[in-house]
Amino acid sequence: MDIVLYSLLALFVIFVLVLVIRALLFKPADLPEIEAEEISLNEQKIVDDMVEMIKCKTVSNRDESLVDRAEFAKFEALLKERFPNVHKAASLQKIGKTGLLYHIEGESSENPSVCTAHYDVVPVNEELWTKPAFDGLVEDGFIWGRGTLDTKGTLCALMEALESKLEGGYKPKNDLYLSFSGEEEIDGESCADIVSYFESKGIKPAFVLDEGGAVVNNVFPGVSRECALIGIAEKGGVNLKFSVESNGGHASTPPVHTVLGKLSRAVTRIENKPFKYQLVKPVREMFDKMGRNSSFVIKLVFANLWCFAPLLAFAFKKLGGEMNAMLRTTVAVTRMQGSDAYNVLPPSAYFGVNMRLLGNDTIESAVKYLKKVIKNDDISIEVVNGMNPSICSDTSCKEWGILEEAIRESWSEAIVSPYLMMACSDSRHYCRITDRVYRFSAMRLSKEERAMIHGNNERIPIETLLKTVEFYTRLLNKL
Repeated sequence: MDIVLYSLLALFVIFVLVLVIRALLFKPADLPEIEAEEISLNEQKIVDDMVEMIKCKTVSNRDESLVDRAEFAKFEALLKERFPNVHKAASLQKIGKTGLLYHIEGESSENPSVCTAHYDVVPVNEELWTKPAFDGLVEDGFIWGRGTLDTKGTLCALMEALESKLEGGYKPKNDLYLSFSGEEEIDGESCADIVSYFESKGIKPAFVLDEGGAVVNNVFPGVSRECALIGIAEKGGVNLKFSVESNGGHASTPPVHTVLGKLSRAVTRIENKPFKYQLVKPVREMFDKMGRNSSFVIKLVFANLWCFAPLLAFAFKKLGGEMNAMLRTTVAVTRMQGSDAYNVLPPSAYFGVNMRLLGNDTIESAVKYLKKVIKNDDISIEVVNGMNPSICSDTSCKEWGILEEAIRESWSEAIVSPYLMMACSDSRHYCRITDRVYRFSAMRLSKEERAMIHGNNERIPIETLLKTVEFYTRLLNKL
């Protein structure tokens, strides 16, 4: 018995030593020193241009009758007026309903780059704003207005950087495209049309930069430094409708299980049987990068995912939220409808869910899994719309290094890390033609500022906008 106990104790000690040694060796990679050049900016022009962009009420809507196309034309005219050097040096094609594609020829056409943004914005409830949403008000170091963060701010910064560089005789090393859509917020087809144009011309971008992550603080346990998060993949998004038909009738003589009762049971089953966890490339690489820069206790966990991954997945499943969403396909019940009257049994009822698909999960496999979970053939499942997860972009290529370098030159203390985007963006369309699609909104954003995106009182610090122009200037130097 003593031998068995001693053997178990020895094995435990060895196990602990393995965990500790792996954590001690789990260190950040040595990075070269960065020397950033000083960027001279015309601050007043940048602010004035941003203000005028905000004054264009480019609100997109799935109901075309609610869209003011004159405002979109006003924005397009504004670009031509405010950025004459860009319009002189670049060819401009209008593609699809709202697509604007600028092309500047480089010294080579072998490895073209695409920088993207969208100029449409989501609607505003003016009553909930403390300042006007479309006046472009400048106050206390902020520019107020819908779109300042999403994404007229980055569009403005990109155009400012290019306008200034062209004035100095700039010519990119490779062909450069600026791709702007005016219907990203409604999943419109303009960006897809632009990508189809690239396909028809045999153009395969070596680098695509779109909106996504940002420079943020306090996003990972044990990490005190700010982090620049670059989305290298997106989860898929799908909407499903679960419905049941019945004979209806008076509520005074209900059946044992009403149609809403059956649907409610299905909802409970779905929430109690979440999808299995997956450790996909973007999350695995984020855990590796962040874990190496975290406290020792956190390093113990992330240096030994071979041991702790199931425990993490279990804990995140119970907690829910963003960390859980990184590890599994999620299902959120967002809609339910039955009878319009309290005393009437509905002849039909339904609930709707929004799913975010991860990794190997597809629309087809997810529907199959949910049918198995709800165990009720009376409930039909309809795919309203959706898309599968995007491919994962390369993080070992030269282009990733260029982006990382430009970020470190602009935010010298930031840890640059891949991550998985939960939301969908226009960038998913580019995954049809390249595996070097990077999602990074070049701004330092606080938690409060991130909450303003699609929310109330959206505004951007002038300092943040100027830093974004600096970033694009440095990036263009490398493309």
